[in-house]
Amino acid sequence: MNRPTSSAPSQRMLRVGEQVRAAITQVLQRGEVRDPLIEKTVISISEVRMSPDLKIATAYVTPLGVADHQAVIDALNHHAKYIRGRLGPQLRQMKYMPEVRFRDDTSFDNYKKIDELLRSPEVSRDLDHSDDEQE
Repeated sequence: MNRPTSSAPSQRMLRVGEQVRAAITQVLQRGEVRDPLIEKTVISISEVRMSPDLKIATAYVTPLGVADHQAVIDALNHHAKYIRGRLGPQLRQMKYMPEVRFRDDTSFDNYKKIDELLRSPEVSRDLDHSDDEQE
């Protein structure tokens, strides 16, 4: 059997990651995790990346309206085993229930930095020059 040589996730990894993301979201929305910090925080799960063997799920989360993201991430990781146990009903088709890890999603910060760079006067000036050369 030929295996892909790239490090890109397989279709199966992407599909399972989306199923795990939806299951974690349901657990958090139903308020099943008894932690004051988690209960009062709106948490957005932007992506779940699965390991190639589907045994580890890394959830990238953004706590909304909270200055200290790390405190929320730490609370989620503290309750990760409990959350893993609550995923069972939604993921019963899986051979192994994945270990869940939570990480801060910094992609929005990266997009913001790129946007700010593109709007900076230096870059605008360079972009204007390249437009003039094409005409």
